[in-house]
Amino acid sequence: MNDPELQDEAKIGRAARRSLAAVAVIFIVVIAVILESRRKTSHVDRPGNFAIPVILPLKDLPPPAVHFSDITQQAGIHFVHQNGAEGEKLLPETMGGGVAFFDYDNDGKPDLIFVNGGNLPGHKKQSNVSSNIALYHNDGNGHFTDVTEGSGLDAPSLYGMGVAVGDYDNDGKVDVLITGVGGCRLFHNEGDGHFRDVTLEAGVGGSSDDWSTSAAFVDYDNDGRLDLFVCNYVRWSKALDLAANYTLTGVGRAYGPPMGFQGSFCKLYHNDSAGHFIDVSARAGIQIRNKDTGMPLGKALGVCPIDIDGDGYVDFIVANDTVENFLFHNRRNGTFEQIGAISGVGFDSEGRARGAMGIDAGYFRNDPSLGVAIGNFANEMLAFYVSHPAPGGQILFTDDAIARGLGGGTRLPLKFGVMFLDYDLDGDLDLFVADGHIEQQINLVQSAEHYAQPAQLWWNAGSRGKGFIAASAAQSGPDLFKPIVGRGCAYADIDGDGDLDIIVTQINGPPLLLRNDQKTLHHYLRLKLVGTTCNRDAIGAQVIAHVGSRSLRRVVMPTRGYLSQSELPITIGLGNNDHADRLEVIWPGGKSQVIEHPKLNGLTTVIQLP
Repeated sequence: MNDPELQDEAKIGRAARRSLAAVAVIFIVVIAVILESRRKTSHVDRPGNFAIPVILPLKDLPPPAVHFSDITQQAGIHFVHQNGAEGEKLLPETMGGGVAFFDYDNDGKPDLIFVNGGNLPGHKKQSNVSSNIALYHNDGNGHFTDVTEGSGLDAPSLYGMGVAVGDYDNDGKVDVLITGVGGCRLFHNEGDGHFRDVTLEAGVGGSSDDWSTSAAFVDYDNDGRLDLFVCNYVRWSKALDLAANYTLTGVGRAYGPPMGFQGSFCKLYHNDSAGHFIDVSARAGIQIRNKDTGMPLGKALGVCPIDIDGDGYVDFIVANDTVENFLFHNRRNGTFEQIGAISGVGFDSEGRARGAMGIDAGYFRNDPSLGVAIGNFANEMLAFYVSHPAPGGQILFTDDAIARGLGGGTRLPLKFGVMFLDYDLDGDLDLFVADGHIEQQINLVQSAEHYAQPAQLWWNAGSRGKGFIAASAAQSGPDLFKPIVGRGCAYADIDGDGDLDIIVTQINGPPLLLRNDQKTLHHYLRLKLVGTTCNRDAIGAQVIAHVGSRSLRRVVMPTRGYLSQSELPITIGLGNNDHADRLEVIWPGGKSQVIEHPKLNGLTTVIQLP
């Protein structure tokens, strides 16, 4: 360990582990006083059965040798992101674009969709972006063909940012939502590789002055239909951006932080089952205002739908850039309570807001403790909030990034996409982070910073050490760590070999498709869930594989990373185990179903029983 940053990390980590238990107890007692007053007005039953995580010393374990290979060109992917920059340094040029793995033609092979930028409103020069969306069909062997032309997605519609996918009308075909500067666009999957723009009739376009970012299809009220949550970033226009006139010494005009722009409201749309969505944001309680100014508080870039308390209803954690993160707790009556600050996910451990981008959540300990990872700005370590029990079964998180080995090593990069995945199929969720700065000339003013940055892959040592250890090129190959201006990221098994492959997008450049070439011989299960009474995609369902003393818990949730979506099928690594003792599906709404004899090292389709 010759890196001074990592040596500092080790020292800090040892100190944190000695004192974390004591600090957690004090913190919980203080917060309990606040929570108790809120508990009396809450009618939500929350299970208080979370065990306090025990932080064990990190062992000097090397991550496994799992090699990733850059196959972007040989896979037939020729997409190149364009941000339309003309030298005026306008904030939207730094933020896109998203990517999604989804099976649009139901052939069992994950296809790809990319979101492009193009021309911002008011730009003089016209870019050569023919479409803000690129659709690629997967032949099942890891090769893709551009099928955008004639798909109905092949017309510029807005300056694109992100993508969300979901079968909102339960017709068996996955639909596509595109976010961006100027609102949203919804495309209905008509079949046979064709999509139809239904934005107006569906009522989800938003306002022309919206800057929408991440989005998620999810059934928040368990009525069997996918609703829609849309993040909005800041109120932006070219005139406002130029007036802010942000500069860097030695550089001149530069891309500015969002502090110079008014915040914006997230939007929640309820699916009325007739091909239309109703904006219920205000009455649902997700329009959060600054208490001093009365203006919108949020500057949302990422959303994580997850049932944080096990009550069967999905909640929303929102990553806000430079202001408090939100946690919208589902009251199970169509409304939400914003508890970001009192739950512990609103700020860092010293009460400061950070520059939050991408977000994901996962049961990284293989117990009911939930981990929430948020990618923050350069010189801000990754946030890694872990749920703890609290008096009265309340919801409480502490930021355990340092204690889990994710402190100093994540401090320097500017982190956008984050996602949990079990890349070595050992049963423990690992963590991938896509990095890249916003300012091309940052190295002139901060010698340790660079515009293009390598990604990070953190191996979860699990019960072997209770922490995360950074993989290196020696273990995972140089292609994974190729410096790019990383933004969105997603995963899928693109070639049917059972392991999870990764794609990363970048600003003004080609994506990076990384094939997982692991040879651990670990076993795995893959499950595709089909809802009958719940939403057809089974988004929000949980799968629990009981393997020996471990309970491997996974959630059907494509929304993860940053502006992006991963495949729907669930992959559960079994390590050297050749079976699960018991496999259970908990469908949205709470019904449980035991799965008999799932296919080992293959895909099992599970249809919800009536």
